[in-house]
Parts: sequence; structure tokens; C-alpha cells
Amino acid sequence: MMLTEVAGDVLMPKLMSLIINEGVGELKDMGYIINTGIRMVLLAVVMMAGGVLGNYFAARASISFASDLRADVFRKVQGFSFKNIDKFSTGSLITRLTNDITQMQNVLRMALVMLLRSPGMLVGAFIMAITINARLALIIGIVTPILGFGIYFIMSKALPRFNIMQKKLDTLNTGIQENLTNIRVVKSFVRSDFEEEKFSAANTELRDNTVKALRIIICTMPLMTLMMNITTLAVVWFGGGFVIKGGMLVGDLIAFTTYITQILMSLMMLSMIILQGSRALASSRRVMEVLDTDSDITDDASMNKDAHVTQGSVEFKNVTFNYTDTGENDVLCDISFKIEPGETVGILGATGSGKTSLVQLIPRLYDADEGEILVDGINVKDYSLKNLRDGVGMVLQKNVLFSGTIMENLKWGDENATEEEIIESSEHAQAHGFVTAAPEGYERELGQGGVNVSGGQKQRLCIARALLKKPKILILDDSTSALDTATEARIRENFDTDLDSTTKIIIAQRITSVMDADKIIVLEDGRIIGMGNHTELMEISEEYRDIYYSQKEKEKAR
Repeated sequence: MMLTEVAGDVLMPKLMSLIINEGVGELKDMGYIINTGIRMVLLAVVMMAGGVLGNYFAARASISFASDLRADVFRKVQGFSFKNIDKFSTGSLITRLTNDITQMQNVLRMALVMLLRSPGMLVGAFIMAITINARLALIIGIVTPILGFGIYFIMSKALPRFNIMQKKLDTLNTGIQENLTNIRVVKSFVRSDFEEEKFSAANTELRDNTVKALRIIICTMPLMTLMMNITTLAVVWFGGGFVIKGGMLVGDLIAFTTYITQILMSLMMLSMIILQGSRALASSRRVMEVLDTDSDITDDASMNKDAHVTQGSVEFKNVTFNYTDTGENDVLCDISFKIEPGETVGILGATGSGKTSLVQLIPRLYDADEGEILVDGINVKDYSLKNLRDGVGMVLQKNVLFSGTIMENLKWGDENATEEEIIESSEHAQAHGFVTAAPEGYERELGQGGVNVSGGQKQRLCIARALLKKPKILILDDSTSALDTATEARIRENFDTDLDSTTKIIIAQRITSVMDADKIIVLEDGRIIGMGNHTELMEISEEYRDIYYSQKEKEKAR
């Protein structure tokens, strides 16, 4: 379609020259002028159809490209481990999924239209100009290298600045995301002024770097216009001399001037594509950085695809773990213990002792740096990620619910669960009562992140969601901290009676939450400093006794 428009652009000046040279000059025939004019009108209609259809297909292709690419990047991010996501930051990933891909979409749309139209017009107009007057066409041979050097210089300066600009946009988006996600904290600490200043600083940096990046591009259009005017003036000057001497017809000079304008316009369009492409190139590199990143947690080729978690035993053998690649400041160091199927195990320790890090290794949210973790006697790396995580239910320390109904949120545990199963899991988690107290019941809409339910209600819904999964291993990462002791006790009682075959690992701050556990592990600075049941630890572990008596004293004081 675009080549159809190009053909019309190239033929139109020739027809105009025929009208002037033949119809007006030599023949002085009105019929010839009218016939040629009709051909020009028909050609213009064909050009219009080609331009409209070409732009339509270009827009459709670029939008589909962006949609497919966005889906590919999102699918890639879904396969990332926590470590991969930590590397990029969520704000940066959002920028790459939105702004960067949009930049690529816009340039692709422009390129699909211009990269056929501009070179086609450039070549066609240049050929026609040579056929009219080869000597006069030498002017283009002088101007083109000058323009090419100018465009190359501008692009070489613009590309690094666009890279910096996109990074500043990352910083701004990250700040916005943090602020909106934690807006309640900001307001409760009266830190709105601080956040406004922080945003203003990031916004100003983005503005300044954007201006700096665009400042050099601002020179492009004036440069192109200057060269176009100089070239047109030179053509008219020298071409007028040819006409006066009889070496060139007036119609040919007009057509030649039009072809020169077309050549310069095509060069200008190409330069704009190149300049916009330099920004899209910066964006494409950022997108490719995501696509080229391999998740550090994947299904190994040697895994047993048929392996499923059937018993629920867990064993750590000399496990060491660090969030960084430096090997310094290990979060967990030489951890070894074994949990039998169906056991209830409590994990205690001060903040930063490595409790959450330890349980995140079981479903391979992170991988251990040294040692091995066995589930049902099989190394977790020998399971497929799906089968392993299907067998492990986890209620994270930060309870997360999604926009939608309570029913939709609970079905994350099992999308095919019946209403009876959902009610049963909710009753076990002590959530059924407050859910049915609302008129909408399980069809009640939750705001983003579950903002319209209390912290304790959110915890109970998250527990119910995990129970609906019917896992062989259930991990509760300090997930009852917002519950009163009576509600927590009823949940533990339900666990003992209804989940007797499920291995339960409970991280808690309150010692009463794990006193009745079959085994209690006490962590300090990433190491096990005590392990046994409550009675044994009271005898052998001074640290455990200190925790127990300090909490007892606090309860008496209340």
C-alpha cells in the first residue's frame, strides 16, 4: 500500500511537467490539459487509498506486536524467581512492560509506514531527477553526505541520553508504586510532605534528563529545513540558468524542484525514524534484558516429572543460604534437621534470624547455596516446580489478597473447588463467620490488596486459601500475628483434628503458638541454637527459656 502511494508521488510531478511543457507550452491544447488533469486526480485517489490502508495495516501490526511482546515479557516475569525480581525491582519491570514497549510500538508503526515510503520516494525521485537533468542532480550528491553526517552525530549523542532518561523513569515509577502501596503508612506517620519532596526530586531529575535528551534532537528539524532551503535555492539558481539558456524546459524545472523536495523530505523522514529509533533502541535493550534473563530457578532436565509430594517429610542437610552472590553474611548457615510426615513444627527466633528465609527454600522460592533440601526423601530440585509447589501450601508473612470477590480469592487455592470445600476451609481458618455476616457473603468484593478487610480477617482468608489447596506441607509464616489468642487456639485445634496427616511448619513470635508442637526449632543469626519439644527445650535451651519467661511476664503485666 505504501509503495502505491510512493508510485503516485513519483509520477505526479512528471504529469505536472507534461501539462506545463506540452499542454500549455508546445501544444496549447485544453483537452490534453484536462485529460492529464483527470489522470492526476485518479492517481491522487489511488494514492489516498494506498496511504489510508498502509497506515491502517501499520497501526494494526504495531499494536499486535506490542501486545504479543508485552505478553511474552509478562510470561517471562512470571517465571522469575524472587531473586530475579529483586534484581530488576518491580517499578523497573512495570516501566519496561508499559512505557518501553509503547516506545517500540510507536517507532514500529512509523517505520512500517516510512521505511518503505521514504526510501521508495528517495530512489524514485532521484531517478526521475537524473532523467530530467543529470548535472543539476549533482547538488543532491553534495547535500546528502552533509545531512548523513549530521544525523549520525545527533544519534550518537542522543542514544546514551535516552538510556539515562528511561532509568530515571524507572526511579520515578518505583517511588510512585511504593508510595501508593504504602499510603496508609505514609499518612499514619504524617510523611506526606517528605514523600512529596522525594517525588518532586525524582520528577525533576526525569524532567531535566528528558530535556537534555530532547535538546539535541531539537536541532534536527532546523538543520533539515536549512539544508532543504539551501538546496532548493541552488536548484532554482542553477536550473533557472539552464532554462534561460534553453537547456531545460520550465515544466522540467518545476518537476525537478518537486523531486528535490521529495528527496529532502524522504531524508528528513528517515532521520526522524532514526532519531525516534534511537529512543526505541534504548527501550528495546531494556526489554531484551528481561527476555534474556534466565530464571535461576527452573525445572532441571534431570528432574523426575512424575514425582509428587505424597507424605510431607522435610529434611535439611547442611544448608547454607545467602541473598547475594558474594557469599558473605550468610542468612542461613549449616542448617540440618528432619521433619516427619504429619508433624507440627514451630520455628522461633528474633527478627532477622532467618525464619522466613528457611521456609522459602522448601517450595524453591529461593535455592540454597550449599547443602540440600529433601521432601519425601527427594531433593527439591528433582521435582518439577509445579508438582513441588502443588504439594506445599504457604501463607506468607505479608498477606496478599487480590481485587475480586472473596470466592475468587479463595479459589486461588483450588480453582475447581466446590462451594462445600470452600466453606469447610473457611471454617477451619475461622473465616466463615465474618464472611457470612456480610450480606454478600462469599461474593463480597475485595479492594486491591484486601484493603476493605481487617488484618486479622485478611490472615484468616489467606489461611483458608492455603487450606483449600489440601497441601501435604503447610507453612504458616507468622500468619496469625493479628489474631487474638482464642481464635488462634481454635485454628490450631482444627489443624490437629482435621490436618493430622499434613506436615505443619509454623513461624511465630508468640511462644504459645508453638508450645504444643511436636518439635520446636530456635534460630539465632541463621543458626539452629535449640531443637526439641517444649519440655526438652525448657531443660536444655537457655535462649528458649528466656523467650518463654519474658513473654509470660508480659502476659502477667497485661
